Amino acid sequence: MDLNALLETTVVGLGYELVDVEMSPRGRTIRVFIDAPGRATGIDVEDCAKVSNQLTRVFEVENFDFDRLEISSPGLDRVVKKAEDFARFAGQEIQIKLRIPHGGRRNFQGELLGCADGKVGLRLAKEDAELEFNNIEKARLVPRFD
Repeated sequence: MDLNALLETTVVGLGYELVDVEMSPRGRTIRVFIDAPGRATGIDVEDCAKVSNQLTRVFEVENFDFDRLEISSPGLDRVVKKAEDFARFAGQEIQIKLRIPHGGRRNFQGELLGCADGKVGLRLAKEDAELEFNNIEKARLVPRFD
């Protein structure tokens, strides 16, 4: 079983959402970002400890070699990767970087309108834009402190 499938199965099995995974250049440090959708309080230290303990046991059984495992909440500026997340966070401010430029630009920031039919809607200062979901290299929420 590959690492992402192993992480997804374990994290979801514990009742959390796997948001993102980062590996150090040599793969010795694994950073796992989890969330608890539907829970207003988000992730706390006990959640991180629970997932860390379970993943450590799973990695031992699967003979997966690593030096360091870090479990964290996705934070206010969370990464948005899945089409469902683009729909879920509609109405929030987002930064999007494209692989291939759209209208001469690769970087966009605006209000997320959602995701439908393989396109992500974005309200910009002057107009709305539709970006191809498969062309998104990276997307992050922009926290508002009103």
